[in-house]
Amino acid sequence: MDAATVTRGDLDMKRFEKYGDVTVYELTKYEEVADRIKDADIILCNKAAMDEHNLSQAPNVKYIGLFATGYNNVDLKYTNKRGITVCNAAAYSTEAVAQHTFALILNKYNRVSEYNDFVQEGQWTKSRVFSPFIQMSELYDKTIGIIGYGSIGKKVADIAKVFGMKVLACNRSKKYDEGVEFVSMDELLTNSDIVTIHCPLNEQSEKMCNSEFFGKMKNSAYFINTSRGGVVDEEALVSALENDEISGAALDVIAVEPMTEDCVLRGVKNLVITPHAAWAPLETRSRLLDIVENNIDMFLKGTPVNVVTE
Repeated sequence: MDAATVTRGDLDMKRFEKYGDVTVYELTKYEEVADRIKDADIILCNKAAMDEHNLSQAPNVKYIGLFATGYNNVDLKYTNKRGITVCNAAAYSTEAVAQHTFALILNKYNRVSEYNDFVQEGQWTKSRVFSPFIQMSELYDKTIGIIGYGSIGKKVADIAKVFGMKVLACNRSKKYDEGVEFVSMDELLTNSDIVTIHCPLNEQSEKMCNSEFFGKMKNSAYFINTSRGGVVDEEALVSALENDEISGAALDVIAVEPMTEDCVLRGVKNLVITPHAAWAPLETRSRLLDIVENNIDMFLKGTPVNVVTE
């Protein structure tokens, strides 16, 4: 339904032809979905809306395969009622998203972008010293707070421990991991130098990062979201940044993607934004296709894996 969100032509989608007649759409607008799926037995999609309106017009659909871990584009109440199997691609992007999280952290603490701008603008050629200072900070002994401790949250913790950081975590269910202290949300926000979000978007987490949330963070703290844009109240984040309630933020995801011209996040001070790119290294996308293909294969064999039910 939306192949352009998975490949720029650098991955071969013909691998799915072994399972039947395949039609590949680069992108699908909402008003096009119902017509394009009306005769389908299997739907593969990333973000295309699989709601009751669209699926009710597709009587043959037995399976929806997601090119994503998240599944908030699928009406699971309806698919469960219809007996449509929905499978996601769990954990395919763990390493990539954790890597990107630390790219954002290191850009902040090592001032990579600012140093590059300094050099490219010719300021180094005018410097009286070989090593002009833009204030950097070590990650060693800093405290990182991880909200959501699934596979990505754990990988972020593993990397943080290598840097010698103190690791706090908050998770909906009880967890244990050596070298990680599991605490309440309030304790995490109050004590963390960096707060990073790795939880799914659902009714409980929607706009969880609101004015009260940012108000509990240190003024010197840094906020990162590489999960889903909907977990952040963007107006509250803008206020927290503009009023120096926190020292900065980095986002890989926002509420409406692609960004709109009038997005409140544009031009906000101390804010770094990447365009939902954390998951997108070539190796990661190749792994994603392998998982989606295996999900189809297992479903057709009668032993589905990675099934999403709620």
